[in-house]
Amino acid sequence: MKVELWAIGKTSERYLEEGIGIFEKRLKHYLRFEQAILPDIRKGGKMSPTQLKAKEAEMVLQKLENTDFLVLLDERGKTYTSEAFAEFLNHKLQLSYRRIVFLIGGAFGFDDALYQRANTKWSLSALTFSHQMIRLFAIEQIYRGMTILNNEPYHNA
Repeated sequence: MKVELWAIGKTSERYLEEGIGIFEKRLKHYLRFEQAILPDIRKGGKMSPTQLKAKEAEMVLQKLENTDFLVLLDERGKTYTSEAFAEFLNHKLQLSYRRIVFLIGGAFGFDDALYQRANTKWSLSALTFSHQMIRLFAIEQIYRGMTILNNEPYHNA
């Protein structure tokens, strides 16, 4: 199975790109992992938030397959301890999905079509973070989960 982290729009901060790159490289030691940056919607700045979310959803849904397990990173999602998230990952990795896709939406969140397609929602915190910073936090937590599952010291270091 492959794990992918999808995000809409490029990261504009170099320090975030560097951090994401570090954890992406580390994750490949444990599983097939890929990060995908989905392009911003053309002329999205001229659309209402509702229109923009609908266009983003259309783009995402075209890329998803029926065999994908979709996890939306959403403020109303389930929160986990690191150990519980590791168990969540372990359970999903044992199932017959082709990919686990973690999706970070644009600045306005997700369209209802994506909520309907999603298999689950995951919240990293009750706090609000920029959709660019969430990329680093999510990939680090996926890495942390893999080190927990492999009884490695990263989690407690």
